Amino acid sequence: MSEIKIPYGTGFFRKSMITIGNTLFRYRNTMFFIIGFVLIIGTKPEYIFESTFYDNCMDIAGFTVAIIGQVLRALVIGKDYIKRGGRDNKMMANRLVQGGLFAHSRNPLYFGNILIIIGLGIIYNSVWGYITAYSFFIFGYLAIVMAEEDFLRTKFGVEYEEYCNRVPRFIPRFAGIRSTLSNGGFDWLRFLRKEYNMICIWVGCAIALRIWTEILHFGYTARKWDILAISLCLIPIFIFYCVTRYLKKHKRLST
Repeated sequence: MSEIKIPYGTGFFRKSMITIGNTLFRYRNTMFFIIGFVLIIGTKPEYIFESTFYDNCMDIAGFTVAIIGQVLRALVIGKDYIKRGGRDNKMMANRLVQGGLFAHSRNPLYFGNILIIIGLGIIYNSVWGYITAYSFFIFGYLAIVMAEEDFLRTKFGVEYEEYCNRVPRFIPRFAGIRSTLSNGGFDWLRFLRKEYNMICIWVGCAIALRIWTEILHFGYTARKWDILAISLCLIPIFIFYCVTRYLKKHKRLST
């Protein structure tokens, strides 16, 4: 797959994207959730060949893609973490992180997010959802990345330019990745502390989408026992969330 190239000129397009990106950066969690919710309510999932088998295959494919995205995020956080939230939802960077997965992709966390979103879209399996959701989220992340690049280029100058010339924006460069993964340890406590909320959100959303598609395809009455069985999967997610949050609050996950 070829890398997306966006010029660094001073044109109207770049300035507009940076402005949009700065806005999305501050409100991205709320806006992405609202847009996703509206798209789900406003679109209808497909039931491929009227076959439960093919529908289940789509679910498996979606979960697989989302899990790959989560594994990528885990490797980033466990190896060489970077704070994306900034302070007061404003961009910040004390140092230019170039180690870990950031030696292979400048935005591995965002790339992981995109894979998770693609996976959830496959689970829901709506043609209009694919067109609208994927377009919006990819555009949104691209705008945020361009805004971050503008910030980092201003702060780190030549060092960041050299980093950009060496490392692709999104799709990881696999050369040397085995060495990266084998060097150093993996900070499991930091991974749990930083990522438990994200895991619970996307897995919970995947389960909720599965329940919603069952209702839309067959109605609640016809599939109430299947829906109940799927709903029970939320219990371990809730327990995991509560336990991890408790441990984090009481400083049991500090490194």
